[in-house]
Amino acid sequence: MDHVDPRRLIPRTNDLLALPAVREARSRLSEPVVRDLVRDAQEKARRGDIAPGQVEPAVLAAVAARSATTLRPVLNATGVIVHTNLGRAPLSAAAVDALVAASGYVDVELNLADGRRSRRGAGARAALLAACPAAEDALVVNNGAAALVLATTALAAGREVVVSRGELVEIGAGFRLPDLIESTGAVLHEVGTTNRTHLRDYADALGPATGCVLKVHPSNFRVEGFTSAVGLEELKSLTAADGIPLVADLGSGLLAPDPHLPHEPDAATALASGADVVIASGDKLLGGPQAGLLLGRRDIIERLSRHPLARAVRADKLSLAALEATVAGGAPPVVQALHADIGTLQRRTERLAAALGVPVVAHAGRVGGGGAPGFALPGWALRLPEGLAGLLRTGDPAVLPRVHSGSCLLDLRCVPEGDDDRILEAVRKALAALGAADAGAAG
Repeated sequence: MDHVDPRRLIPRTNDLLALPAVREARSRLSEPVVRDLVRDAQEKARRGDIAPGQVEPAVLAAVAARSATTLRPVLNATGVIVHTNLGRAPLSAAAVDALVAASGYVDVELNLADGRRSRRGAGARAALLAACPAAEDALVVNNGAAALVLATTALAAGREVVVSRGELVEIGAGFRLPDLIESTGAVLHEVGTTNRTHLRDYADALGPATGCVLKVHPSNFRVEGFTSAVGLEELKSLTAADGIPLVADLGSGLLAPDPHLPHEPDAATALASGADVVIASGDKLLGGPQAGLLLGRRDIIERLSRHPLARAVRADKLSLAALEATVAGGAPPVVQALHADIGTLQRRTERLAAALGVPVVAHAGRVGGGGAPGFALPGWALRLPEGLAGLLRTGDPAVLPRVHSGSCLLDLRCVPEGDDDRILEAVRKALAALGAADAGAAG
């Protein structure tokens, strides 16, 4: 009997594409994606990784598991509220509803009453001004860095930006504020030293070449000890006489003071203290989508909005919709996590610990995202074996713990209470997998 090459038994592409489950997948996935899944299963059979009879089940499993995005939802059990690697702020239910509504045709630049073109993002602007009455006007761009680039370009391109050396920070992924500003064509005029800057340093720097004075809130660090800095009120006394714009980059996005974060700057206080323009991020302590917020004097905001660069960095309709709903709606998840009741956190943690037979330890959460550097948020965590961390990250659901001092810690501050049982099930699966792996190694 002639030997039959098993590769000839591999199902044909057209036969696999005709399977009912594959036809259904072709309605939600692109044709190239579906064909790649089919081809991948066939190639595994050709290499001998799977038998020809396993190709069809492999294709069915692949199309069932594949979604149109590779991004995976993650349960944040680190205790870090604004986690940059997890996309910063999770959106509120109101913001999610607004995103869905804005995914179709919406009146983002249209007055439905008269059929004429209207100001883009009028709803988001109105919501921001209602939440921060100290601002005369507001402009929304696509992120905080874009807001700073727009402000320094419009106010100081070809001129000087006066800034303290102690505020020339490096933000996430290695982006440095001096590089960002100099890319606009502005010239940095550094004053003072790393730890001490005085009013006279600014006074000596101001002149005909000054485009603006920039005050930056340090991100992710604190300077302590023999230090000195100049506040906005003092700076305003210098800049007002010559009409030099005073720009305050606050970063974290509080619109008003928060008693939980007494040392974190906010837009209302900064404007009342003399800032002409305040810059902040929408996806940090505000709890909304990625956006750059510019709040302040009407004439300066109008000047920024008319600059050609404003078109290049403008926010899209989805961000505008989510931002408006964040500001006008109820407390978003970031605010809820920041103000979480410590007794409730302890009760939730102890319930899961009792079900799993693991200890509970005190654990300090963090704001994250450059907000309130060094400020601890008292709480609790489950203490698990360090070996569970990788299994939890790659499990279903994916759970991100904190690995610290040889332990895997699960802090529930940023986990919605309705997801506690999902955390419980994820840990049980991980413990079972860890036990099986240990038993296999011992065998």
